[in-house]
Amino acid sequence: MQKSSRNRKPPSNRRRRGKALTTTKAARTAPRPVREPTKRRLTLPLSSAQAGGVVRASAEANKRANKQTKLLDLLRRPAGATIATLVEVSGWQQHSVRGFLAGVVRKRLGLELVSSLEADQRIYRIVAAKQA
Repeated sequence: MQKSSRNRKPPSNRRRRGKALTTTKAARTAPRPVREPTKRRLTLPLSSAQAGGVVRASAEANKRANKQTKLLDLLRRPAGATIATLVEVSGWQQHSVRGFLAGVVRKRLGLELVSSLEADQRIYRIVAAKQA
């Protein structure tokens, strides 16, 4: 009975695939050069006057309209918003909008989201924050 080729070891004098024979043992075991650390600027603590400017800048950055704030603004309107409207504004798919409503609006932000069926369409509204 002949053994299959899978179980046989390749002869030691044969060259294996993917293994380069050009490097010497000394080259493989030589220590690698150490990179010098990058030069970083020192950061100094901010004075109270400078810190106010940073806070104002970050508050302005948060006020910029992104998808989440656009959707929350639509949901806070008295008329509310449908899934179709939220899909159109955000560019997300329906399941992503539903995940946003459940995960971000209800769980992460803790807002009370109410849905009602009006004219064969489900309307979603944010009424108030949940009472813990």
